[in-house]
Amino acid sequence: MKQIPQYKLDDHFRPVHRIEETAAVFGYNQLDPLLRIKDFELYSSDGLTASMGPLRSEFYRIGLTLRGSCDVQLGIEHYQHRPGTVNCTFPNQIFSKSNISKDIFGYYLLFNPCFLDTLIPESRMADEFPFFSYSGVPFFQLEPPVVQQIEDLVLKINEELQKNKREKEKAIQLYLYLILLEIKRSYAQQGLGHYTDIPETTILMIKFRKLVNQYYLEKQQVADYAELLHVTPNHLNRTIKELSGRTASGHIAEMLLQEAKALLKYTDLSVAEIAYRLQFSEPSSFSRFFKKEADLTPIEYRENA
Repeated sequence: MKQIPQYKLDDHFRPVHRIEETAAVFGYNQLDPLLRIKDFELYSSDGLTASMGPLRSEFYRIGLTLRGSCDVQLGIEHYQHRPGTVNCTFPNQIFSKSNISKDIFGYYLLFNPCFLDTLIPESRMADEFPFFSYSGVPFFQLEPPVVQQIEDLVLKINEELQKNKREKEKAIQLYLYLILLEIKRSYAQQGLGHYTDIPETTILMIKFRKLVNQYYLEKQQVADYAELLHVTPNHLNRTIKELSGRTASGHIAEMLLQEAKALLKYTDLSVAEIAYRLQFSEPSSFSRFFKKEADLTPIEYRENA
């Protein structure tokens, strides 16, 4: 069950990630509404908000960083953008951004699942582009020539957006598809997503964290994940603790905390309603959980969010 409001690719989402008064002219920023196309948006990081999330969206996102840095939490996995980092996220993931450096610059493209339907059905997206799946690697580095190729394609998309040419939507779809192909080639060349020459314990932890990101609302017991991974709960707990310094149940709690923070920040639901949505037996147990994990009460977090 989806608990956090899902942001759609529309004017309601723009204030969440854009500073309204920015004068930067690129992509959709300052773009005449008559030049916009459906189900797609492009931006540079000029005008990006200082922080974002945790939240969930209904669309795909590709981000490319050219300079500067920022921290991203995607589910319970933590990443850092730095020059040459590409990230690819897909609908329903919960994510947040913070510690965005003042010198950061890059581009990000947002598109609805239906936007590339004429080229690839949404049902095949994760198979064709494995970085758009829970089992894939969503953040990785690109070599400078690949970064340049993708930036060139982004600039071509921007050129199409700024003018009212015939079949501009088709041209943008093709450029976007070429970007995905360049990312896929680099992904394959680096052997990402293939667990070769990695200790079995590390593979177990990687698979566990990805399963938590996918099923945390449905499965909240360590035994649930042990069953999926064909190991005993004790073995799973011991392995995760040894490798990460935190128990398996602690990772599940971290994911629930992200969900709780988003509900407190982006909805008007009462603390009691949030507690029951997250399957706590009573509000007081939820409040104790939140205080332990966040060092704030739910009300204190809401007031400061």
